[in-house]
This record gives sequence, C-alpha cells and structure tokens, in this order.
Amino acid sequence: MYETSDGGHVAVGALEPQFYAELLRLLEIDPAEAPQWERERWPALKERFAQIFRARTRAEWAQLLEPAEACATPVLSMREAPAHEHNRARKTFIERAGVVQPAPAPRFSRTVPEIREVEPANPADSLEVLAAWGSR
Repeated sequence: MYETSDGGHVAVGALEPQFYAELLRLLEIDPAEAPQWERERWPALKERFAQIFRARTRAEWAQLLEPAEACATPVLSMREAPAHEHNRARKTFIERAGVVQPAPAPRFSRTVPEIREVEPANPADSLEVLAAWGSR
C-alpha cells in the first residue's frame, strides 16, 4: 500500500508478470530498471514506487488504474466503498436496520447466505444480546 499526495492510499498486488508489466507501464518505469523477482532490489523499488504514488492524488491514481489490469486500486473508506460501482454491481454491501454493512459471504449458487437477525444498534443492549446467545 502506498500513500498518495492527498493522504489517501493505493493498494498494489501486481504479482503475475502481465499485471506487473502493466503497472510498470502505467508508472512509466522501464522494466529493465525494475526486475520483478530480484529480491535485493525490492527495498529500492518499493521506495521508488512510494515516490511515484506520492506525486498524485488518490483520485488521479484511481482514474489511471481502475480501467487498467495492473492489480492496483485506490483504498476506499467504509463510507466510500458501498457507493463504488464495482461494489454496487456485485451487491457487496447491504443495509439492515439503517446500517450499511458488508453482505454475507461467500455466496454460492445453491446456498444463499442471509442475515437472520439484526443486532441492536444500542451498545447498552449488549448484555441482552449475550444472554440471548447463552454467553452470559
């Protein structure tokens, strides 16, 4: 994960050669200067990536990286993530009792996970919840 100029972050996971090559292309790094599997060069390469990512805002990186296949993406807050088009299309988040939260996972074709009960929003009800679970 790398910090951007506005204090945001970008997550990078370009492990497969084709994704790493695309990341280098987008970062305008000559592949000869950044061999992927030369471990002794990783600390210097990590610092170079950090400098490059600090040169733009998270939104600027998102605009460049999201349409590409470079296994790099902006890190979203829990307030932003439910509104992201990728998460909306996959119904990654749901709303229950006025609370937006991650949807149950994993999802299978024959067994659809569901939330059966909604926990009280009031932390003062914790003893009641524990008692219902038999954990008191």
